[in-house]
Amino acid sequence: MDSGNGTLVKISHVHKYYTRGGETVDVLKDLSLEIPQGDFLALMGPSGSGKTTLLNLIGGLDRPSEGTVEVAGHRIERASARELARWRTRYIGFVFQFYNLIPVLTAERNVELPLLLTRLSRAERRKRVAIALDVVGLADRARHYPRQLSGGQEQRVGIARAIVSDPALLLCDEPTGDLDRKSADEILALLKALNEEHGKTIVIVTHDPEAAARARRTLHLNKGSLAEEVAA
Repeated sequence: MDSGNGTLVKISHVHKYYTRGGETVDVLKDLSLEIPQGDFLALMGPSGSGKTTLLNLIGGLDRPSEGTVEVAGHRIERASARELARWRTRYIGFVFQFYNLIPVLTAERNVELPLLLTRLSRAERRKRVAIALDVVGLADRARHYPRQLSGGQEQRVGIARAIVSDPALLLCDEPTGDLDRKSADEILALLKALNEEHGKTIVIVTHDPEAAARARRTLHLNKGSLAEEVAA
């Protein structure tokens, strides 16, 4: 799965820019980064610093203007849209700030969605969904709809959906940004357990110093460049 040295993500000399009205807007500038398997990395920085863009590049949702992005041994900047869709199903789990649950589906059906892109049988999908909901502590809420859950519970469903396919990497974009402190701390504890007890590699974009404190290390982005690293 990796490149042989324990490195799960390798970003080399990535430059990302957009052209607007003839003007070039730099988002990431000659950025290089390695993330080892089992890491829990927090990305911090002001709005517009390129944090979410970097997360999207790692997850294959965007492509660099220049440079290379290798994840789990795959050069994803070269892949077609169809190849990327299959690759993400296998290797990447996404956790979003606003949960992105489908209101008319129960918790278990929301969690099952990524598995519909696989060849798993219905029985195997149900088994995996039950395991994922149990891991996040929501086995007893499987048939509840999002409107019947608290914000923290909705985010737990979102995390269950992210881990149901047993991905190598979890990418979390402000996962506690819409939660109160108590719920946020519970979600952070869950992510830490997924890292330490289940071996998940996690990258979290956050403005919350308490969220960053749960990570193994923190990198700061400033105007598209990695500015400093602070030991967690």
